[in-house]
Amino acid sequence: MANKRQSTGKIVNRRARFDYELGDTLVVGLQLTGAETKALRLGHGNLTGAYVNVLGGELWLVGAVINSVKGVIIEDEDRSRKLLAKRSEIEKLVQARQAGNTIVPLEIITGSRYIKLRIAVARGKKSYDKREVIKRRELEREARRSSSL
Repeated sequence: MANKRQSTGKIVNRRARFDYELGDTLVVGLQLTGAETKALRLGHGNLTGAYVNVLGGELWLVGAVINSVKGVIIEDEDRSRKLLAKRSEIEKLVQARQAGNTIVPLEIITGSRYIKLRIAVARGKKSYDKREVIKRRELEREARRSSSL
């Protein structure tokens, strides 16, 4: 009998790759309620504008929204959620944070039994860096169009 649960696989924060220069990535666990787990497996989550904060030696996901689904009501959709990581990993992230970097969530992975979050140490881009990326992308797109004709 086939598995009836349909999983989208992951929820991606596309804005993070545009706004930040990404460094080392790390996969951590999420502490969720049952309703939040069901909603994420159905793809009802959003990481836009979310970030990771370090409070009291623990990692917290702030600003992520998990929307209610039909039949399951989530009380506080944008609450802070605890992240589960090893102590040594947390210490490395704290050092990166003290060096002036930001910790941003990249994607929520729901393909396996556990729901995981991929985070990255990132440095914010300036507006001229963003313009340069857009210009380079458009040039590459034009080159592909002209070569395919």
